[in-house]
Amino acid sequence: LGDDIVDITDEIDAAGNTTKAITKGFAIGAAGLTSLALLASYQEIVKTITGQTISFNLMNPLVMMGVFIGMSVPIIFSAMIILGVSKNAFRMIEEIRRQFREIPGLMEGTGQPDYNACINIATKGALKELLPLIVFSISTTLIVGFVAGIHALGGYLSGAIFSGFFLAILMANAGGLWDNAKKYVESGYFGGKGSDAHKAAVIGDTVGDPFKDTAGPSLNTLVTVISQIASLFAPLIIAYALIGL
Repeated sequence: LGDDIVDITDEIDAAGNTTKAITKGFAIGAAGLTSLALLASYQEIVKTITGQTISFNLMNPLVMMGVFIGMSVPIIFSAMIILGVSKNAFRMIEEIRRQFREIPGLMEGTGQPDYNACINIATKGALKELLPLIVFSISTTLIVGFVAGIHALGGYLSGAIFSGFFLAILMANAGGLWDNAKKYVESGYFGGKGSDAHKAAVIGDTVGDPFKDTAGPSLNTLVTVISQIASLFAPLIIAYALIGL
């Protein structure tokens, strides 16, 4: 393709990244409202079972503890996802290098690469890295509930919703921004390709892709799932929590 066509496609890609960031904002907002509704549902479930209306007053040390734990959960969750993406990417790189070493003619373009091996690495790696995330999100919610009680769990949900909402917005926008910044530099600004600004922009794009495509959108699911888990296990938590009402 000619340089003029590449320039046009880069502009379209940049516009697409901006559009995605805007639409992801709507999706994140919808997930936040859903989580708030589930938080109210959790409160009503507790009221139905105990006959008491619980309030998430920050002067209650249990609620405050739950808020701090809840605010840390989306951050740890995002870190685990990005580390998982990094591990899978290195597995893919090793497989590609192996094929170039072992398949005759691949470097010259005459050999046939093993596409299925790369597909298997991507699929199995994604499922393998997903398991710790599932265990972490569910187990943390249940541990807070059964150890610290329903007040702490309510604070935990509030903190996770608050932290997850703003972190998801940050990642969706920052990821698209870093991607567009690389294209902006490659179009000739700040020294163009090969400059120090371009090297920094490439690093930013490398971090930005898992931000906007993996960690950011997954936080919507995280806050929804932990809210549903809390509502589902609320009767058992009320009955068996170490710290009661």
